[in-house]
Amino acid sequence: MKKYFAHPTAIIDEPVSIGEGTQIWHFSHIMKGAQIGKNCKLGQNVHIGPDVKIGNNVKIQNNVSVYTGVTLEDNVFCGPSAVFTNILTPRAAYPRNTEEYFLKTLVREGATIGANATIICGITIGKHAFIGAGAVVTKDVADYSLIYGNPARHQGWVCGCGIKLQFNPDQTAKCQECGKEYFQKIEGKIKKIYRKE
Repeated sequence: MKKYFAHPTAIIDEPVSIGEGTQIWHFSHIMKGAQIGKNCKLGQNVHIGPDVKIGNNVKIQNNVSVYTGVTLEDNVFCGPSAVFTNILTPRAAYPRNTEEYFLKTLVREGATIGANATIICGITIGKHAFIGAGAVVTKDVADYSLIYGNPARHQGWVCGCGIKLQFNPDQTAKCQECGKEYFQKIEGKIKKIYRKE
């Protein structure tokens, strides 16, 4: 007996793996080899390509296609009509729709991708990163980074709960909503932030 919910209009190819408590809504299509974790919510008209891996508690809003080569870790949020790609140089006259052309895209745990954002393939979006609505993301995104724009650029840092952080002169910050604490550190020429345990 199925332990997940699929609306009667959803198409689910076999074999797939779908975790307990997951909900798949109207007109969505899950292709063979896909792995979807527990307690996920896939909205209307969501397409999950062959062999895509999706973690637990992932929320994918309406009209999102997750193509082969894309991996979403636990607790990722994809806003409505967010766009993933998996081929860097597509041409109709020169088909490149086989696996050797697919570039891997990894969206790490807890990241948010805003509505209508476009994610160019071959990059990693860090843990708890926040991608603003309409952003065009062309390169790797650091953990906890807030980015938006076209092309998307770093605009600040966010807490794991999603609230923008304000850092003190001593390079520490405390979330005004949940109270989690962070510190900044420069490694080489790159500034990173870490949560205080």
